[in-house]
Amino acid sequence: MKKKHFLRSLIPSLEWLSDYSFGLFKKDFAAGMNVLVILVPQGMAYALLAGVPPIYGLYAGLVPLLLYALLGTSMHLSIGPAAISSLLLMEGISQVAEPETASFVKYVLLTGLIVGLLQLLFGIARLGFWIRFLSRPVIIGFTSAAAIIIGTSQFKYLLGFDIPRSPSLLETWTYVGRNLDQFHPLTFALCIGGLALIYLFRRIHRAIPGGLIAAVLAIAAAIFFKLDTKGVEIVGELPQGLPHFQLLWFSWADLQAVLPTAILLAFLSMVESVGIAKFWSVKSNSNYFDANKELIAYGISKIGGAFFQALPASGSNSRSAVNFQSGAQTQMSSIVSAVFMALTLLFFSQLFYYLPKAILASIILLAVTSLFSYREIRQLWDTHRPDFWAAVLTFSATIILGVRDGILLGGFFAVLTVLYQNARPHVALLGRLPDSQYYRNLERFPLAQAIPHCLIVRFDNALYYFNVLHFTDTLEELIDQAEDRIECVILDASKIHTVDSSGLRTLEQFQVFLSNRNITLYFCGLIGPARDQLAQNGLLKKIGTDRQFLTVHDAVLHYQDQTQSYPWKKEAVTTKIEKT
Repeated sequence: MKKKHFLRSLIPSLEWLSDYSFGLFKKDFAAGMNVLVILVPQGMAYALLAGVPPIYGLYAGLVPLLLYALLGTSMHLSIGPAAISSLLLMEGISQVAEPETASFVKYVLLTGLIVGLLQLLFGIARLGFWIRFLSRPVIIGFTSAAAIIIGTSQFKYLLGFDIPRSPSLLETWTYVGRNLDQFHPLTFALCIGGLALIYLFRRIHRAIPGGLIAAVLAIAAAIFFKLDTKGVEIVGELPQGLPHFQLLWFSWADLQAVLPTAILLAFLSMVESVGIAKFWSVKSNSNYFDANKELIAYGISKIGGAFFQALPASGSNSRSAVNFQSGAQTQMSSIVSAVFMALTLLFFSQLFYYLPKAILASIILLAVTSLFSYREIRQLWDTHRPDFWAAVLTFSATIILGVRDGILLGGFFAVLTVLYQNARPHVALLGRLPDSQYYRNLERFPLAQAIPHCLIVRFDNALYYFNVLHFTDTLEELIDQAEDRIECVILDASKIHTVDSSGLRTLEQFQVFLSNRNITLYFCGLIGPARDQLAQNGLLKKIGTDRQFLTVHDAVLHYQDQTQSYPWKKEAVTTKIEKT
């Protein structure tokens, strides 16, 4: 029994295969076929975007899909070529090799292998939580900029003339503007027509394979009107047959060349794929989803794909949506897609010889419109300005500096924002609400009344080395600015969940500071972890049990009992802490 449970933990597909039925297969078969007809044109389109021949995009819909179906935990995630991953590969690998060359392809496959190894290690080490370090605003800013960069990269297929690669979008746009006399109307008409057709079918129903329909019609037109002789660029010869197993031989110099791109791609594809998988798992009320197992599945699928000449595969939101809407029940739908992709490679790859690249560009252009998140950026302006500026900075840096530097700078700014917020946490000055035992922020509750000669402060964060200076500076400033003489400081510690060595030392020094001014320090609301840390340091004994209370009100009553200064009826203090 334990062995069976262990195998299921290693191979999640055993869970759903144990009670699989023909009724489920019928639904999975229909969903898998619907995904396939989208995957075929998208695979070729994203391969071109990545700078490799279209066949490598089709290979990405075979071995990676099969491996993920066996090892993944999301019922609806469809993996394969993706826009962001393809863009990162083009931007990163083009720094060390010329696109569409043998060396470029080698570096792309090597990158996929390293990304797979990294994600596999992340999953084994249960480091799935790392995806949280890339904040949502940074992703929004990056993907929005990526949409513009990807769109710009398709200008040569949209306008029908060659455009030199440039790290600057401004230079690219300037070049296009100065060379519009080379514009090819027929290519432009094909691309715009493909866009309109795919958009129309998408509006009718997302499950309709608009991309494949547009491709088939364009192939027919190319053959009938001999468009390749009229200046329209076509896909050309595609290798027929399944990819063969091939070891990747590389040197230390090769590894150094692709490592920066691989590390960035490992994180971004991890964030993207896990986010998509989690979304559809929640939407389908699935209990199978496991982020760490997902990372293992992504890693193994990329490693296997690299040995079978596949473009590195990531989660696709559009194909996952089609998979879900088509009624997929298990990962069998991905197996169906992979099996029929194999049949396509074996018998039908030559049918794409006359496919105009303008149609592949239209597929990419329409796909990236969903990446531009203007509404979300606008919403950040209304809800959280620091996040808005993180998104805008990432967007601007990605447009100006490039993909890799943009995401790194955006992530760095997001981390700085978090550090700044933690270095200056919220400090509230509390007062008593009339005829109650509740104490609230004096700035937010106009009816709250300050206690004479008593400063009641709530510190809303952990107390550690990063914010101790803010803690002491704020409290000392409040004491100095008080209108009447302060005799008592009550620290509401209910929000202080931990105290490090710097925090402990700061509390000791603050107590000495107050003693030198004949001010009594009371603690209230200490929670377990912080109380344990103060006890281990011996600080609780120094404070004294007669200065520790469960609530702010108890501390206030005790102070007023000591000074005989009750403004209301005297109440018994029954919750004073007698021991640590």
